[in-house]
Amino acid sequence: MKAVSIREPGGPEVLEWTEVEDPRPAAGEVVVDVAASALNRADVMQRMGLYPLPPGTSPYPGLEVSGRVSALGQGVTGWQVGDEVCALLTGGGYAQKVAVPVGQLLPVPDGIGLIEAAGLPEVTATVWSNLVLAAGLKEGETLLVHGGLGGVGSLAIQVAKALGARVVTTVGGPDKAVRARELGADVALDHRSEDFTEHGPYDVILDVVGGDYLERNVKSLAVDGRLVVIGLQSGLEGKLNLADLVFKRLSVHGTTLRTRSKDQKAAIVAAVRDRVWPMIENGSVRLIVEDRLPLAQAAEAHRRMEAGGHTGKILLVND
Repeated sequence: MKAVSIREPGGPEVLEWTEVEDPRPAAGEVVVDVAASALNRADVMQRMGLYPLPPGTSPYPGLEVSGRVSALGQGVTGWQVGDEVCALLTGGGYAQKVAVPVGQLLPVPDGIGLIEAAGLPEVTATVWSNLVLAAGLKEGETLLVHGGLGGVGSLAIQVAKALGARVVTTVGGPDKAVRARELGADVALDHRSEDFTEHGPYDVILDVVGGDYLERNVKSLAVDGRLVVIGLQSGLEGKLNLADLVFKRLSVHGTTLRTRSKDQKAAIVAAVRDRVWPMIENGSVRLIVEDRLPLAQAAEAHRRMEAGGHTGKILLVND
């Protein structure tokens, strides 16, 4: 088979479409013939050498795929060769085949095409595990989503609205603010000219930015508020006023999905199938796809992601 390998840490040009060995399913795994994968910010960090891989992880980037089951490992039940699936991965999705633990498989939702389904597993698992399992977002609460038109942000807005929350989001420009409101955001702020701290307090903040947003995020939280940091686009360090943390009884969560155990991922995937898949199938939540490129053009896809300005997901299709 072919896969996208990383020649050395660096820019998009280090991604190479090369011949590699086919994967074999271990006990409790299946092999999926990949129809498509999807880009995530962690792929860019891995390419740059800034994301240490968990032990035993495939060296090829890619945290989610869709495709058809082509082989079953020992002990696998509930799935058959030929089943159309999408899957959450620890790595290896930029390839024509990938081995997947059975607990990380999902059926393709009704009404969603096989290619489009590649953009669902990572973002739905990220949103649900952080908004609900970590932060406990509830009906009637106010959520602030930073980066509301990215892959995570665009889905977080919709899931939060489906849960009955009020949603405020930050975006990069007035045109994007209009699009965010079309997705369901009650308030969309241009982060270049508007101060999100003036629109709080917020019960939950989902932050993909990190860095110097930390101090302002904490100051903007309501009593018993929860901040969940899932990205570091603005840097690794920020100031934290411990008095705000103590006297407002705040919680600050730093989370990542990739390093969780197979059992933890399986539990999140099961919750996504039970709670998010019905939202997708009834149309209250929809995946936003910005672009589709061939797997062999992964370097160009990375350039587009790093240029910014995209809305939703960029897919890589196995032609």
